[in-house]
Amino acid sequence: MEFCDEPLHLSINKAARKIKKRETSSLYNSLRSIYEDSTFVAEIGGLWPDLPLVANLRCGLWYTPRFDATCYFKSTDGHQNNWSFSTARFNLHLAILSGQRGGCIIVDSTRKGKRFPDSMSKTIPIWCCVLNWSIYHHLQRTCGVQEEGHSINLDWDTSLHLPSWVPQTEKAAIEYLLPKWINEFESCGVDISSLAHALKKPLRPLWISQSTLIWLNEVPSYQSWDFTPVILVSASGQDGLVKQMVQAEFSWRYIPGAGDDEESWARGLMPDLFWKNAFKIIDAGPEECNRMVSEIVERDRVYRTQRGEYVPQVKVGAAKYLPSEELGLQVIDSSGVLKNETNFADSKGVFWIGSTCIAVASILDVCDESVDFDCMLNCDASARISVSMSSDAYLNLPMVNSKMDRFSLYRSLSSAVNFAKFQLLRGKRMLICCQNGEDISICVSLAILTCLFDESGNFDGGESFKRKSVTKWEMRKRLVFICNFAIKARPSRGNLKQVFAFLTSEEEH
Repeated sequence: MEFCDEPLHLSINKAARKIKKRETSSLYNSLRSIYEDSTFVAEIGGLWPDLPLVANLRCGLWYTPRFDATCYFKSTDGHQNNWSFSTARFNLHLAILSGQRGGCIIVDSTRKGKRFPDSMSKTIPIWCCVLNWSIYHHLQRTCGVQEEGHSINLDWDTSLHLPSWVPQTEKAAIEYLLPKWINEFESCGVDISSLAHALKKPLRPLWISQSTLIWLNEVPSYQSWDFTPVILVSASGQDGLVKQMVQAEFSWRYIPGAGDDEESWARGLMPDLFWKNAFKIIDAGPEECNRMVSEIVERDRVYRTQRGEYVPQVKVGAAKYLPSEELGLQVIDSSGVLKNETNFADSKGVFWIGSTCIAVASILDVCDESVDFDCMLNCDASARISVSMSSDAYLNLPMVNSKMDRFSLYRSLSSAVNFAKFQLLRGKRMLICCQNGEDISICVSLAILTCLFDESGNFDGGESFKRKSVTKWEMRKRLVFICNFAIKARPSRGNLKQVFAFLTSEEEH
């Protein structure tokens, strides 16, 4: 019988690396590193106090107690030879916010021994360039610039601006792919006219790290620039290296990009909860940190449970029957592109998708009595909900992320679409909720919108779906429409694949 387990076979070097990794990723080291880096973030925010401070999810959320908005740019879209412009994460709300406020400051960090994550050095610059080109094309069309085969020279910067450390060969390779991304962006139904109306100057990224020299008496005014600044602040330390820090009572290790991969170290602590107790946690030191965080997390869990946030009592108003013409969306023009109506979200984070009578939300946001809906589809696999509505107005379909179960969403979509069809035919207002309101609920609403609404956005109970084959491009256009309203949407690639597999399988029946 073999009694030895794998750790006993580790070499001395491997064991030493594991011990060092465990020490450097301890809870106190991570929180103290975040706390130290937050001072730098606050200083940069103070240089341009009128610009909104935006966290790039999820790491960026740790570095200040207050953010004006969030965005989601993935570093993998900027990795060398894997460059991409995501059509599932347009971040259009960020572009509009930047236009309204004159720019923005985005906060993120990285662990990988470099000053900036690839999300800042390449993903966001690509995003800025694609949006600038699309707005430029829109301005050409609206200004009637075709005169004798020549275009009017509009003063609108469409260059790809990358940081100086990105090689020219890599820049050239990215520029080669730009026309493809621009065409994809312009073809999937985005309301570019709204972007052009909000942005009076082209977007342009600027990079600031802890090694950037800034003369405080010569800080330029962003209003004087001929572009809309997207200031990219990397909170990581100067050289991106782990350092041993010593003070009177104890020592600790500085970890660059400590806010990354919170599941591996945070022990249930979330950024907002950390900042409510930051001084107490930091002063406690390494010896008391784990115990104190455990107490804070448990106390918060009990508090939320007592308030009904984890076991919400859902109350709904009387059923409202709407005329069929109010169930549909409008179209922009004869091309059949879904119109982007004004975003609407109530004060509790419930996002209504146009006039479809469908809303998406986090399970934690549905306990507010002011949320007005008639039926509910609960996709969360862990939350328990007590509902005060008839049995045919509530359906619980527990679904988990594709990383945990690659077919969880796929197995449930048929029941979800049937439930939605039954409710919408009766003129009901339906709420779809999941754990965070950003992934599974978005994918479920995408399947419903594709199956039960025609190209013009009118509810037809699935008649048009029976007559037409669904392509990935058609599904993407519908996703863009949903994201115009649910601005926090972050559907994962694995879940989107399950939606497409479901749609194609339904066509075969």
